[in-house]
Amino acid sequence: MPRPEPFDWTLESPRVSTAPADDPWALDYADLEGEPLHLRNYAVRSYRLGRDRFLIRGVVDDRKHASTWLPDDGSMMVMHHMVLDLLVEFPTLVILEAKMVMEAHPHEVCIEIEDKYEQLQGVSIARGFTHKVREMFGGPRGCTHATALLQAMAPVAVQTTWGMMMANRLDDAIERGEDTRPEMLMPLAEDRAESVARSLNTCHVWDEQGPVVAHLLGGGTIELPLPLRRRMARREAAPDS
Repeated sequence: MPRPEPFDWTLESPRVSTAPADDPWALDYADLEGEPLHLRNYAVRSYRLGRDRFLIRGVVDDRKHASTWLPDDGSMMVMHHMVLDLLVEFPTLVILEAKMVMEAHPHEVCIEIEDKYEQLQGVSIARGFTHKVREMFGGPRGCTHATALLQAMAPVAVQTTWGMMMANRLDDAIERGEDTRPEMLMPLAEDRAESVARSLNTCHVWDEQGPVVAHLLGGGTIELPLPLRRRMARREAAPDS
């Protein structure tokens, strides 16, 4: 199977930054040949609603090539388009409200399962969430596509905790007239153990036996994200841009 060309990491958003606006993933598939049969896109975004809550909206969009049934029709048909909203408490990650809407579906009876996803209220998006989702909505207890979307949303909730923490710290720093440089907003020493515990063994970077965890637990600081460091370096090099 052919592989795409390596990313040019000098770009701020590799590959996506130069893709057509109507299909931001176009360049990821530009090297493939053949008749398109099925297209699935997940989109998940989070929004801060205050110091103690945020909203996550997830969308799954499925399209099939109409020529599978109609040889003279070269267009794609929308088979599934589902929107799932989760109102989440910070920092507990407890779901306060959940709402799922099926805007496009293949069968009339599909929408009968919409309201069941409201049962997510009170569930925490923490470790064990994927198992909980399967338990609640697996098989005939839910919609396969909505449940897959829900599982794709969980990592975004975890990623959002970082943004919530930094946004709250920034608000506090502005209110107190303190230094708002990114490196000054990073977790303090007393918060590092909690940060490590939340991420421990979630991937190879956070391996409890690895160098990153050892560095942090030994008193080291969490480094700024690489894209942020590159952005800051460009701003310093061209302050008037």
